[in-house]
Amino acid sequence: MFTVLTRQPCEQAGLKAFSRTPAIIALVVLLLSVVVLVAITLIQFHHKEVLLPGLKYGIVLDAGSSRTTVYVYQWPAEKENNTGVVSQTFKCSVKGSGISSYGKNPQDVPKAFEDCMQKVQGQIPGHLHRSTRIYLGATAGMRLLRLQNESAANEVLTSIQNYFKSQPFDFRGAQIISGQEEGIYGWITANYLMGNFLEKNLWHMWVHPNGVETIGALDLGGASTQISFAAGEKVGLNTSSIMKVSLYGYVYTLYTHSFQCYGRNEAEKRFLAMLLQNSPIKTSIINPCYPQNYVTTFTGDYIFDSLCTADLRPENYDPDDIITFEGTGNPSLCREKVASLFDFEACHDQEACSFDGVYQPKVKGAFVAFAGFYYTVSAFNLSGSFSLNAFNSSTWDLCSESWSQVGNSSIAWSLGYMLSLTNQIPAESPLIRLPMDPPAFLGILAFFTAVALLCLAFLVYLYVSSRKQRQSQHAFNHTVDSE
Repeated sequence: MFTVLTRQPCEQAGLKAFSRTPAIIALVVLLLSVVVLVAITLIQFHHKEVLLPGLKYGIVLDAGSSRTTVYVYQWPAEKENNTGVVSQTFKCSVKGSGISSYGKNPQDVPKAFEDCMQKVQGQIPGHLHRSTRIYLGATAGMRLLRLQNESAANEVLTSIQNYFKSQPFDFRGAQIISGQEEGIYGWITANYLMGNFLEKNLWHMWVHPNGVETIGALDLGGASTQISFAAGEKVGLNTSSIMKVSLYGYVYTLYTHSFQCYGRNEAEKRFLAMLLQNSPIKTSIINPCYPQNYVTTFTGDYIFDSLCTADLRPENYDPDDIITFEGTGNPSLCREKVASLFDFEACHDQEACSFDGVYQPKVKGAFVAFAGFYYTVSAFNLSGSFSLNAFNSSTWDLCSESWSQVGNSSIAWSLGYMLSLTNQIPAESPLIRLPMDPPAFLGILAFFTAVALLCLAFLVYLYVSSRKQRQSQHAFNHTVDSE
């Protein structure tokens, strides 16, 4: 009895000490793991909240051949891969025709801008006006005017510059962009809006999408048409139509070409000039591309006062002549006549060629068509994606209708222009980043989660073991007491 009674307290004390030590250690480790998990999470969100950016604004005027459109863009003050994440917030169409139409009266250009610029001032906070940059990019209409009358083009740009210097914004100049630049900016715009450059990952960071192919861009303007797409890796770089473009930390090899005089307005002038040239009667012309019973008139000056129709101008040309065109709604003949504007024979036996002998590598992938193409398909009641057969069928049906049956019926290069220009705008605060790289963060998170779970399981095990031991000890004590 003595032996049992003297050893029992010692064994109980040892057992308690043995079970308490690992329990305390496990509890401490568990608490540390939880603290670390909470700390990492708080650091992550705190880091994001502290660096939430202010907004910056930019204004781009797309001075096309037929109209001028004002776009307002905004983006975070800090930037991702040295390029701002830009979104359009406002759009305004300037009254009247394109700025190239002011060649004879450049002093009147500013009046056209007034209404839109008043609205723009209300779209941007007043305290940011002075820091908001404004750019004007003129396209094919001004390119043609410069070729035709350089001094007139310069006077138009000077008038615009004088006007915008009086505005409360940071005016960065009015320039005539090249057809190649217009094509590239259109391609950037299309792919940016399709999400082919950036996407937000699990950590709400902007990253490059994996396995995403870019799309080609078709831009139908008033005086020119652009085609741009990512060319194959084997394409030669010894041509001005191939360019390397660096955007969002990635380099793209692009093919881009601008077809001057193949925009909607200038192509129609060339078409009308060709019909006139081939008609025995020079004052009344049949046009198979106009709807049946549609009649319109143009002056000789409208048709032939353009570099695009200079080679078709009659010798006895009178700018004041009134020429009547009457539609017959004959889509088959219309297609045949329009095809004659394109010199496909110049690409004979050349695979890397489009028309007029213009180099073009093999086209691949999907394309998005915008600007004039959009307005055209809208008239056909087509939207989104559709097959070439559906488009051809719609054009055939519409062109076969009479004028009495036909009713009246935005992607632009400017966003790409803004995306490119924001590379020149310095960031005000550091790039938003996690405290560590996402893979490392995920690994540490998984490690401490596993440790916390193991500690919790060990504590449960100790608790269950302790209960069993207490029950056994209670039974043992009860037996001893009985004896």
